[in-house]
Amino acid sequence: MCMGAMAGAYILTQFAIKYSERVTGLILISPICRAPSWNEWFYNKFMSNLLYYHGISDLLKELLIHRYFSKEVCGNINLEVPESDIVRSCRKSLNERDSINVWRFLQAISRRRDITENLKSLECRTIIFVGDSSPFHNEALHMNANLGKTCSSFVEVHACGSMVNEEQPHAMLIPLDSFLMGYKWYKPYRFMGIPRSPIGPRCIAPELLYPENMGVKLKPIKTRVSPLRPRTQKS
Repeated sequence: MCMGAMAGAYILTQFAIKYSERVTGLILISPICRAPSWNEWFYNKFMSNLLYYHGISDLLKELLIHRYFSKEVCGNINLEVPESDIVRSCRKSLNERDSINVWRFLQAISRRRDITENLKSLECRTIIFVGDSSPFHNEALHMNANLGKTCSSFVEVHACGSMVNEEQPHAMLIPLDSFLMGYKWYKPYRFMGIPRSPIGPRCIAPELLYPENMGVKLKPIKTRVSPLRPRTQKS
């Protein structure tokens, strides 16, 4: 189960397309799947030059913050609206970043290729979150419209930017609960029948869940699931 935002969502989508047997679900936040438009390319080029000559300046931080967050959390000095804690945390995080790494990120995201045609071969279930004020809103709509025969869901969050998981994480609870319910990662209630989620998973080979088969060195986590008892009908 993979979760990523924007460029991270782009990378995870490519991973799910190439290694479909290893991914059972995608949780994507403001995903991108097309090559950058001229506006985005020029915007990234301007920030790259600004970063190259001046480093992580106050202007660059403002450009990045207003690109990924909505005006509701960015605040306004004239209207005396304070910025949110998440924006202040992001601003502090930018101060600690190496400018060359941010420059490399902007260069890489500007050179991404279009993967629209490959979306039809995506086999896993997908849920997409995007804010209505996100600059990647059209990208998310385009991706949702071009997904193949997989069962997918699209959630648009009002008054929110690209970072839905940071701005309004509570808006993701109910959609994620419905999405994960199909995977039976919950304890079923005996007094009521819970219908199967329409975006439930396909089968995944159990041996692929072992760390050594996934290319990572981790201690396996043991889980215990109570088997469902079949209902008996009284004559």
